[in-house]
Amino acid sequence: MRTADFTPLYRNAIGFDRLVDMMEASAAKNSSGGYPPYNIEQQDDNHYRITMAVAGFAEDQLELTQAEHTLIVKGERKAEEGKSYIYQGIAERDFERKFQLADYVKVIGASMENGLLHIDLEREIPQAMQPRKIAINNKDLIEG
Repeated sequence: MRTADFTPLYRNAIGFDRLVDMMEASAAKNSSGGYPPYNIEQQDDNHYRITMAVAGFAEDQLELTQAEHTLIVKGERKAEEGKSYIYQGIAERDFERKFQLADYVKVIGASMENGLLHIDLEREIPQAMQPRKIAINNKDLIEG
């Protein structure tokens, strides 16, 4: 099976190593459909970046919250009175996008550039859970 066949599974799961977890995460559909569009980039084994196209939103209209294993990104537009559109093709709607995060993945920063919101994530596995090498002793087990 090609990687492209699993694309829907990878879109909302960041830092997961187990396919079953990704399938469970993808089962919970986002109510916002495809708005706003976003990319998820894996920079290395422990660093990820979500980039969301949030053109028209100011920084104070965006809110990022990490609660346990969920990253929530909300955008709320303030109504502009007195405007009369002949045609309105630019989406000016509020949104809430949720991303399921794996264990030990945390948000380490966010920035805005040219209408793109960049959210940087890092997986930090506790020292006690990291693999460790075990030395092999060459001692004779039978003495005497």
